[in-house]
Amino acid sequence: MQIKNTLIILLLGLVMISCTSQEDQLLQQAKQIHEEILTLDSHTDTPLMLGRRGLNLGDENNPRERGGKLDFPRMKQGGLNAAFFAVFLGQGESTPEAFKVAKRRALDIFEHIYKAVEAHPDMAQIALTPEDAYSLKQQGKKAIYIGLENAYPLGEDISMVEKFYDLGARYITLSHTRNNHVSDSSNDPDGPEHGGLSDFGREVVQEMNRLGMMVDVSHISDQAYYDVLEITRAPVIASHSNARAVYHSPRNMDDPMLKALAENGGVLQLCFLYVKEMPPNPERDSARAELRERYNNFQDVSDEEMENAREEWHAINHQYPSELPTIYDLVDHLDHVVDLIGIEHVGIGSDFDGGGQLEDCYDVSEMHNITVELLRRGYSRQEIEKIWSGNFMRVFHENQALTSR
Repeated sequence: MQIKNTLIILLLGLVMISCTSQEDQLLQQAKQIHEEILTLDSHTDTPLMLGRRGLNLGDENNPRERGGKLDFPRMKQGGLNAAFFAVFLGQGESTPEAFKVAKRRALDIFEHIYKAVEAHPDMAQIALTPEDAYSLKQQGKKAIYIGLENAYPLGEDISMVEKFYDLGARYITLSHTRNNHVSDSSNDPDGPEHGGLSDFGREVVQEMNRLGMMVDVSHISDQAYYDVLEITRAPVIASHSNARAVYHSPRNMDDPMLKALAENGGVLQLCFLYVKEMPPNPERDSARAELRERYNNFQDVSDEEMENAREEWHAINHQYPSELPTIYDLVDHLDHVVDLIGIEHVGIGSDFDGGGQLEDCYDVSEMHNITVELLRRGYSRQEIEKIWSGNFMRVFHENQALTSR
């Protein structure tokens, strides 16, 4: 009996060693693929960590101690070559005075991004064209692109589209969690304001086409999405959204929308938010609701108030931690998109530092783990390259080819 038990223990040990060995092999294979291909994250809110908070992108920071999800050393660890930094502003009033403040704040964020990147010329550089990312990878540097999240800072001045393009923005997310003067939002609790895009929003899309600037359809309402597709002459991006068939959220895209995306030639960049239904956390939800009420739902607040609100939000998350979705859950979205419209229309847009996080991809240093799961599910190296950058860069190229400047 003792011999039998010993044999069982030995066999179990061999099985565990074999499983560990297989996982190690997958990880090494993933890391090798990341060395060979370009990897890109189409949406991060890391600029929220700059400025007053003073994150140094050249240092390895701790994401669990207010260090943010991304910096250059951790990009290297995770095998990520390029990332879009969002110039994000929450929605406020649509008045001349409010537009003026929003414009100033947006310009300040552009300045913070440039200063943070230019402080480490040996590690990273601002990128403007698709080719820049490939060139910088060859130089051993990270490519930092810029996107404008929420068209609010445009005000009612169509010339600001070109102004932001000249500052480096290569896409505009037309709205955020509230309707604005450009587009209805997917999440506004008051419902639609324009029935899709406004007349000014249509002008904005046309101007973006003229400049070769990508239109980002994440956050906008379903009708606004179809309005964009009716107007645009270029493929669009959803910089950070998922599949509604896998997780039903208005922030995600349903199957007819995905099919229309494929017809447009666009790409859905999978987000680490809106991945699956998570267990309720009523204490956290209540604390967050109270915080939103105190800070006017983060609208029309000063820079100092917004910084205080972020600190309190972090404290709430620390006090009431929640279960997180996993890479396995995220890749279920990818499988659905691939099965429905093909491998050519999907990529990665984490929303790091804007709420995006997975249990096993908590920050940028763990990006290899996504590729491990892709390998585990049988995706080829060529398909993985399309997911990590090929599809997005195709859309980027096609937009820039349309410029008439």
